[in-house]
Amino acid sequence: MEGLGTTNVMLGIIAAVSVLEALVIIGLGVGGYLAYTRVMDLVEGLEARQVAPAMARVNAILDDAKAVSAKVREETERVDTAIRTTMDRVDDTADRMRTNVRVKTSRIVGIVRGARVAIEHMLTRAA
Repeated sequence: MEGLGTTNVMLGIIAAVSVLEALVIIGLGVGGYLAYTRVMDLVEGLEARQVAPAMARVNAILDDAKAVSAKVREETERVDTAIRTTMDRVDDTADRMRTNVRVKTSRIVGIVRGARVAIEHMLTRAA
């Protein structure tokens, strides 16, 4: 019988230790949950105080950059149009100048050719 009493004492100790282990595990679970909620509150606070204003500033900077690039694009197109128009005008003016020079010099060239033919004719008659 004495062996049975020792076994019962040992089983009682094992049961008590099991209950203590269960309480420790439950305590660790509750502590973990509390730590999780505090960390999440801290993260949300940091996000509200630091990240959200920084994102607002970054978005404002990106909006400004977008507006500037749109303005640069518009000005580039305007300058490109002005250059094309100027080049077309220069080409047109050069064509008109070429035509005017040909018209005015064609009379002189005709007179010079006529004089040459007359001189050649006189020289061939004289010989």
